[in-house]
Amino acid sequence: MSTLVPTNAFGAEVLAHLDAQLASGRRLLAHVLGQSRAIREKDVATVLVQLEEIQAEMERRAGLEQERARLLTRAGQALGVPAHVVTLDAMGQLLGDAMAAAARERSSELRGLLEEIAREHRANRALMKQELAFLDHLMRQLGAGGDETGGYGVDAMPASASRQPYLPVGRAAADAPTSSALRALDLQA
Repeated sequence: MSTLVPTNAFGAEVLAHLDAQLASGRRLLAHVLGQSRAIREKDVATVLVQLEEIQAEMERRAGLEQERARLLTRAGQALGVPAHVVTLDAMGQLLGDAMAAAARERSSELRGLLEEIAREHRANRALMKQELAFLDHLMRQLGAGGDETGGYGVDAMPASASRQPYLPVGRAAADAPTSSALRALDLQA
């Protein structure tokens, strides 16, 4: 085994990292809930603003994931195992009882928070799909189908919207990537 990482300093880093993850998760949940309200209110501008905020928070979370990987690598080195097999329980050997208990508590809270975010995000996606299907139906009834598939096309969108993410509906949706190919939110504790 390598030299053990100093318990107090390493434990403080782990707890600070978990606190940063929790703060990020709370911000992300606030944006997802804000997006949900905007979808229900049919407030397109706010939906897009919340989407931008969600994307920005996900970019910040990518930095947190890099920090998590560094912490796991250091713990793995100290425990004499590869980083990918380090568990929070194993890391507890490096933290001491009090810090290990605090880390488990924060980790549990983080897992719950991430599950809630994922659940709300799935609900938002379902709401958006319903809204787009309704709009597609309405446009067909009005005879303003847009492109040759009868759904919305980029040409039918205002120039300002063309830089926004486009979700095809109708028959064009069959050609769109599946949810397994597109992962809007990839959340891991």
